[in-house]
Amino acid sequence: MTKLRLAIVGAGPAGIYAADLLIKAERHFDVSIDLFDHLPAPYGLVRYGVAPDHPRIKGIIGALREVLDRGDIRFFGNVRYGVDLTLSDLKKHYNAVIFATGAIRDATLDIAGIDLDGSYGAADFVSWFDGHPDVPRTWPLTASSVAVLGNGNVALDVARILAKHPDDLLPTEIPANVYEGLQESPVTDVHVFGRRGPAQVKFTPLELRELGEVPDVDIVVADEDFDLDPASEAAIASNKQVMVINRVMNQWRTRPAGTASRRLHLHFYAKPLEVLGADGAVTGIRYERTRPDGAGGVEGTGEIRELPIQALYRAVGYFGSPLPDVPFDERRGVIPNREGRVLDDHDEVVPGVYATGWIKRGPVGLIGHTKSDAMETLSHLVRDQASWWTPADPAEESIVTLLDSRGVVFTTVDGWHHLDQYELGLGAAAGRTRIKVVARDEMVAVSNQTPEA
Repeated sequence: MTKLRLAIVGAGPAGIYAADLLIKAERHFDVSIDLFDHLPAPYGLVRYGVAPDHPRIKGIIGALREVLDRGDIRFFGNVRYGVDLTLSDLKKHYNAVIFATGAIRDATLDIAGIDLDGSYGAADFVSWFDGHPDVPRTWPLTASSVAVLGNGNVALDVARILAKHPDDLLPTEIPANVYEGLQESPVTDVHVFGRRGPAQVKFTPLELRELGEVPDVDIVVADEDFDLDPASEAAIASNKQVMVINRVMNQWRTRPAGTASRRLHLHFYAKPLEVLGADGAVTGIRYERTRPDGAGGVEGTGEIRELPIQALYRAVGYFGSPLPDVPFDERRGVIPNREGRVLDDHDEVVPGVYATGWIKRGPVGLIGHTKSDAMETLSHLVRDQASWWTPADPAEESIVTLLDSRGVVFTTVDGWHHLDQYELGLGAAAGRTRIKVVARDEMVAVSNQTPEA
């Protein structure tokens, strides 16, 4: 029986689900799968892209952990593709590779002043408050009034973390340096801007409800934003999720003015035009009031408004990053592919190279999309057996020997268990559930139980 030696680069949900689905698939060959990730711990954006006060969403880790704990998939953490391991290496030791590296960069926003000091990408801020090992330990939280551009869940996460009192985050796994940083924040007002109306937001009802439950934070909405056009009314009537969102926001409209020490303002029909500044730093935002165009979109009204702020976060989407020796679509931020089969510059299939997850389709969709996405890619991988690579050294231990020879200190599933227990122990000592370890060297030392730990 033929054996497929498969490498998967990226150990987030997309990579782990792809591995799990292939193990369980009906096939006429054996499989041996190795997962590689540049981070010392697995789970990708579930660990480093979800706000710490979302334990229900982080519960996905439980399902992913069950897959890795079975023992039929190997994990190599702290291995950088393109540095520690190249495409040539993979061809020597595997029959094929699936890239599942996600999308971790902020999408750009082409408006004047977006590069001023005090203007940040939401992805960078999320990485900071989630304790990503490759971002600075501190964050400049000096603004009393902040703008967040975007009407998706990431925008709400950023706004909620900025507005929330740090002590209310202590039941979560928030890293110690993040808690200390947020304690110094003088913020009183967070303003969330969306170009379209409340019936067109991309929030989920769960995210929106949680926003209204933050202690000592008032939610402020404007009556002028709820004069709905027929297209918005139709969306509310036909979509249960939109109906719930509309009901929640209308409840906020009827709340009496509160006395909270912080306020979170939701601005709809507001198109950002320019980030205002002085002496190189953010001082305000200029935006145009929009209105429904009758077809579910918006058009400008010509009414220009300004709001003084001292910091701005753009949460307008994520964007993929190019990988060495792999084709990349700079415009879309994805690996060009046809149903997961990677394509070269001439639109021809690249044998042995596949993609899944956000690096395949762009940063849209939830876990259900990730699974169906992986199944599509795997269906081609299985059928493409005739064009798999023929590795010179497919032995399972050969990749360990290679990494060792290059001095790569990698982590494993057992190492993740050590780190997991260590973080839980840090939390227990402080009366908390978990305190996440941030420094990469410490993560690796704890995982491998080396003396530095």
